[in-house]
Amino acid sequence: MRTANPALNSNTFENHRLTVERADVMSIQGTVNRVALLFLLSLIAASWTWTLYFTTASTEAVMPWMIGGAIGGLIVAIVTVVKKEWAAVTAPIYCVLEGLILGGLSSILEAQFPGIVIQAVGLTFGILFCLLMAYKTGLIKATENFKLGVVAATGGIFLIYMVSYILGLFGATIPYIHESGLIGIGFSLFVVVIAALNLVLDFDFIESGAASGAPKFMEWYAAFGLMVTLVWLYIEVLILLVKLRSRD
Repeated sequence: MRTANPALNSNTFENHRLTVERADVMSIQGTVNRVALLFLLSLIAASWTWTLYFTTASTEAVMPWMIGGAIGGLIVAIVTVVKKEWAAVTAPIYCVLEGLILGGLSSILEAQFPGIVIQAVGLTFGILFCLLMAYKTGLIKATENFKLGVVAATGGIFLIYMVSYILGLFGATIPYIHESGLIGIGFSLFVVVIAALNLVLDFDFIESGAASGAPKFMEWYAAFGLMVTLVWLYIEVLILLVKLRSRD
């Protein structure tokens, strides 16, 4: 079992397979419930920075919250991956911190491009629903070749972003891909597709974990992993829409 999501990998359930009663094992419904709770926490946190920006009309007012959310979210995510049994505590904290980033980023872009947030939210959940239906009906199967392809593409995107970040420290950028031209839009569309396909791998991971009798705390960890993918997908959809709107 393979997944491109760094929070969900092929050894996760193997390393935590325990002999427990059925009431104490992971279930799909339990994971769904936890995803809903984590999403709600993210929404509440996002509403704070969203309201703060539109109340103050100041990027400086929300920037400390966004930076704090980014740094804190990264630290908490690493802790969650290392100490999976802590996920019931760390996953909610992670989602609150990510919510601060998403609310601030969304409000800033909404001020520049009115209506862009509702478009991004609609597209993100539309993609989530369509891929879930495609996975459940067997239209898309998480075969080994499929997983290998998604993992390879995700790794390539990660390397490009890392190179872009390092170049940015020296005042340079990778040409075209961050611009609103056809190459930039094409690159963003490709990233959105790969982020979306990671959802299929996450669905398969959750289903396999429930089938293997993983311990109950893995519901929190699996929900955390799915939220990582959803946050990435939403941000990439926003970036794509910004590029498209910038061409008008």
